Amino acid sequence: MKTLFSTDDLKSRKKFQTYLDIVQDRFVPSVCRTIGDGVFRTHLEGAEIGGMLVTRTTFNGQAVDMTPQTIRRHTKQDTLAIILRLSGSARSRQYDRTVVQQPGDITVFDRNKPLSYEFPDPTSSLLIELPRERLESVLGGAALYAGLTVGGSLPGASLVRTFFEDLIRVHEQMSPDMAERMARIGIDLVVASLAERMARETPRPLQGTVIVQRAKAYMEANLGDPTLDPPQLAAAVGVSLRHLQQLFHERGHLVADWLWHRRLEAAARRLADPGHAHLSIGALAYGCGFVSQAHFSRRFKDRFDVTPSEYRRMALASAA
Repeated sequence: MKTLFSTDDLKSRKKFQTYLDIVQDRFVPSVCRTIGDGVFRTHLEGAEIGGMLVTRTTFNGQAVDMTPQTIRRHTKQDTLAIILRLSGSARSRQYDRTVVQQPGDITVFDRNKPLSYEFPDPTSSLLIELPRERLESVLGGAALYAGLTVGGSLPGASLVRTFFEDLIRVHEQMSPDMAERMARIGIDLVVASLAERMARETPRPLQGTVIVQRAKAYMEANLGDPTLDPPQLAAAVGVSLRHLQQLFHERGHLVADWLWHRRLEAAARRLADPGHAHLSIGALAYGCGFVSQAHFSRRFKDRFDVTPSEYRRMALASAA
């Protein structure tokens, strides 16, 4: 990762302003103040991996507030911030959720809502900027999980941390296409870990929503399995097929239709990806969970009004 800023003492107004300028450009505008003994130390590193912004921060003695005024000044409304705590602890409050984050914990923050964040002692973390739509299309609105901590002891959180630490270590050796694919895998892991956390201690009125979100997260992680069908999905999330179908129906969907929709969306992304250009249509279709090229082609044309070959040709020509 590239060093963005490092200092051992930000007492001078000039140095502190330089730090604030970098933070507000890399993150979002916020109100920052020193706390503790007044000696503020920081080290910032950054990288862009497959279009995904990743920042590693180390500092102490700081409090950060996102207010309605600062929120109106930024242009990152379509993103969510994922904080992976590497060392030390921090205290945050958003959506009436007050939590203390420990090493290994994961927390999601909604950049469109007020946030208070304090770290009086030395601490380090990874900040990962993810598309809001990518999480909300599977897990529901950010209000359901923003400010919620995924404990580092949960298997999903542990896997997310290991994956991103390894990705940061080797990303410069990857081609742009490979880095983009790895970034998508990282997002899928974050979604799965959040779904795992949301399934615990869920109030009864939200249980149906969480079951649907878990089912969608399981779909995303297993789209390439041609045997995945509604009965298998219901078994995976621990409910009857009838109950799962009822929950999807209440939200305006059919389980099977949603599964085919996500498979077709995944296929369209791969058809437009130069990194998959070497794959035949049949191999690509099978990798997205279709059992035959004919079945895939028929469904694809119904969805996009062109054949897979035509879609690929137009997408790659546009990219070139």
